[in-house]
Amino acid sequence: MITETFTRIPDLGGTFVFAISGALAAVDRRLDLFGILVLSFVAGNFGGITRDLLIGSVPPAALADGLYLLVSVTAGLITFLAYAGIDRLRSPVLMFDAVGLAFFAVAGAQKALAYGASPVTAALLGMVTGIGGGMTRDVLLGEIPHVLRSDLYAVAALAGASVVVGGAAIGVSYGISALAGGALCLSLRVMAIRYGWRLPVARLSARGRAEAGSSNEEEPR
Repeated sequence: MITETFTRIPDLGGTFVFAISGALAAVDRRLDLFGILVLSFVAGNFGGITRDLLIGSVPPAALADGLYLLVSVTAGLITFLAYAGIDRLRSPVLMFDAVGLAFFAVAGAQKALAYGASPVTAALLGMVTGIGGGMTRDVLLGEIPHVLRSDLYAVAALAGASVVVGGAAIGVSYGISALAGGALCLSLRVMAIRYGWRLPVARLSARGRAEAGSSNEEEPR
């Protein structure tokens, strides 16, 4: 019961902050209120829905429990009504993403372990929980998902989930391992955002650079 409570708290926390990031992105693209609420739900819940389907927890918690919808709608409405205030935060979408990623990575790994997943699978599902909503949000907005081009996004989620899995393997309480995993994930993302840390990318030929530059110029602003 205690483990379930500890899992539910970061899961709902991740839903809220990811829903805000989805709503912020929707407002930036000038979507209407319905579009904002849709993006809030998608960003806040699709990672968890994917995880639940893969571990056999059906129907997914985000669809079976109305609290997830309520949290998502609340986050969307707050953003819609107070966008100016929220937007004054430094890099709001990225920072909310970082917090949501930490919440979801630890909650996803713990729930996967609770359903009998192996340590490796649980760590990967923790990562999927963290990146799924953001990827779906970006696809709906017609963008390349941040996880494919952003600084240590999936790596941070995998690192945080791995701490939770490792803690469970050596008998550390979930509360301690969740705090440690979440702190590691959040720290990696914040430092990556601040200092531009990223994984290596392939070197392009002169022709490839020219084509990439041409593609960037053609992208809608």
